[in-house]
Amino acid sequence: MIDVAPAHGFGLNRGMERLVIFQQLGIALALGLLIGTERGWHERAAPEGGRVAGIRTFGLAGLLGGLIGLASLKLTVAFAGLAFVGFAGLVIVGYWQAVRNDADQLGMTTEVALLMTFTLGLLSTLGYPLIAAASAVIVTILLGLKPVLHAWLTRLSAGELNAALKFLLISVVMLPLLPNQGYGPWSALNPHLAWWMVVLVSGLSFMGYLSIKLAGSRRGIMLSSLLGGLVSSTAMTLSLSRYAREGRYSSNLLAAGILAASSIMFPRVLIEAAAINPTLIPALAPPMLAMALVMLAVAVYFWRRVPNEESIHQTNLPNPFELGSALKFGLLLAVIMIMATGAEKTFGNSGLYALALAAGLADVDAITLSVAKMSLQGLESDVARNAILIAAFTNSAVKFMLALFIGGWSLGMRTGITTMAAITLGVSTLFV
Repeated sequence: MIDVAPAHGFGLNRGMERLVIFQQLGIALALGLLIGTERGWHERAAPEGGRVAGIRTFGLAGLLGGLIGLASLKLTVAFAGLAFVGFAGLVIVGYWQAVRNDADQLGMTTEVALLMTFTLGLLSTLGYPLIAAASAVIVTILLGLKPVLHAWLTRLSAGELNAALKFLLISVVMLPLLPNQGYGPWSALNPHLAWWMVVLVSGLSFMGYLSIKLAGSRRGIMLSSLLGGLVSSTAMTLSLSRYAREGRYSSNLLAAGILAASSIMFPRVLIEAAAINPTLIPALAPPMLAMALVMLAVAVYFWRRVPNEESIHQTNLPNPFELGSALKFGLLLAVIMIMATGAEKTFGNSGLYALALAAGLADVDAITLSVAKMSLQGLESDVARNAILIAAFTNSAVKFMLALFIGGWSLGMRTGITTMAAITLGVSTLFV
């Protein structure tokens, strides 16, 4: 906080003090002009005098806040609070007058922005100029994003909004309540850790789903498939393979989509493993990234061979987050955690590898999270890496079989050869 009391000593100190004060007042004025520029542009079609506040009003509001902040340093901080109440009353009167003249004008965005400008002006001279400036930029960006934000909202259904609220329920409300200790055989089941894994996987899936809805998968097969891979690369493979069986699109386009979605599985596994045990990443990253790059490179190759006029309609992916689905995944994860620990304790590494092979037929996430958790409790990093890789290899082979038997020979060969090449390269990195 800057003390504006008269300085004692040399005049240089007083001069530096005044320079700082003028700089802070300049920031207060500048942030007001910045926010006012956006508001003025937004309401540029309104006649002169038809706006509640324009660029000059916002600039003056910011500067007034700065001056009030300086005065409160000499008087008391309560003076700033009283000044804010008085300014808010002035804004409310202006809003009431505007609504009375035009009943259709019910939005309060400009009025709230005006109060924010005054507050940021206060902060700029109360010792927080950088926070005030950064906040002003954020406010301006939010104000300018109105068309984009409203367009996004129109693409979200009631079910998707409810799914987001349910996700907040399991992550913010339920997760902190679960006990963070081991239960069951071999103390393998940790409710808090298991549910945190559910939150992690559900969050990744929901992020990919919303990205498709908000960005619009009609813009291209690659965007749709890459984002769809965050939801479920297996579901994307099944959907695109059905398109091939129906003869709706070319094999090159559908193979590009399947490989692009499949390539996302590997970094997704890395994120999940890193979230549980980051020490696994040096051993796990080379094969995973090698396989991802091979599949993505071939996907781009096939995609570039598709005529520009060929496109794909938005894939009908199911909502990835329903409370029932989260509970089922949590139950599956709990079973895998106990079975993985039991297989390793009873049969050693070979038992864990067999379980990874079986689990990879349906899902990679559960075995990845379970093995990563076991690596925190004494499982060797190489064994954990090998189990995760076996599950990833198995799941990749399953997607190849789906493409072959559902999509046909042409699609199956394109995806199968690439999958085998990726797995071969991934295995070879283990010996380098």
